[in-house]
Parts: sequence; structure tokens; C-alpha cells
Amino acid sequence: MKTISAQELEEKLNKNESLNLIDVREDEEVAAGKIPGAAHIPLGSLEARIDELDQSRGYVMICRSGGRSGRAAKFLEQNGYDVTNMDGGMLDWKGPTE
Repeated sequence: MKTISAQELEEKLNKNESLNLIDVREDEEVAAGKIPGAAHIPLGSLEARIDELDQSRGYVMICRSGGRSGRAAKFLEQNGYDVTNMDGGMLDWKGPTE
């Protein structure tokens, strides 16, 4: 599984790289703040909502600490998606939130 650190992700976003971010945390966690532009698909809903994702695009999966997003990334990889997991999750994120 490919991984990216929170710092590396922030650097890419600061360079205006076009990235598809998916936050798989629960509603109450996301309400406390998420990375600007990240889509919110809770991990428990991912399988039912997989058709919302385009297999021709790459995705960066985000959660609180990297565990749930790792499971989401593994699931998507097994279904033919190009996925990167953000190591450390939002606990390591120092950038802006919305």
C-alpha cells in the first residue's frame, strides 16, 4: 500500500496539486474539522458508495490516525483503485481545516 505523510500531503496541496482526498472518519469527527476539499465517506459506508469513485483517478485516504484509512485503502486497492493512505491521520495534520 502506498503511503504519504501529513506533511508531504500538505506540501502537495500548498503547490496546488490536484488531489482527491477522502476522509473516512465518522460524522462527529469530521464536524471537528477536515482537510479543505476532502470528500467525506465514512468507512462503514464506503462499500455501498464505491460507485461514487472513479477508477481512473487516484485517491488519498484520511482518518484520525491512519488505521481506518488503511483499511479503506486496502479495500479500494482490492477493487482496482489507485489509493494512497495518509500515515498518522488527522492527529499528524498541521495544516488548515474546514
